[in-house]
Amino acid sequence: MDCLFCKIAAGDIPSTKVYEDELVLAFRDIAPQAPTHILVIPKAHIASVAEIAPENSAVVAHIFEVIPQIAAGEGLKDGYRVVSNCGDHAGQTVHHLHFHILGGKQLALEMA
Repeated sequence: MDCLFCKIAAGDIPSTKVYEDELVLAFRDIAPQAPTHILVIPKAHIASVAEIAPENSAVVAHIFEVIPQIAAGEGLKDGYRVVSNCGDHAGQTVHHLHFHILGGKQLALEMA
């Protein structure tokens, strides 16, 4: 499989890791859209939110347990945004499930 995030999770492509355990990896986005912009991915390949199913949903629950820990570690005490784009029309450019943690400033309320 030629998946960028699978290669990052495997350590084949370097990243600036923020968090890692046996199920997930979190690293800094290379084109940040906010002062804090971290991507959280499952190590196992799931293409998008559309592929979450009973057999893989536990890793997604785990990601949402880890996100507050990462945000706290980054000092995002005034709030943060969690975003996942699903499909080309939503702007998903890497087809491996990932969640953006955005914070560190007042974020705009309008949707793109």
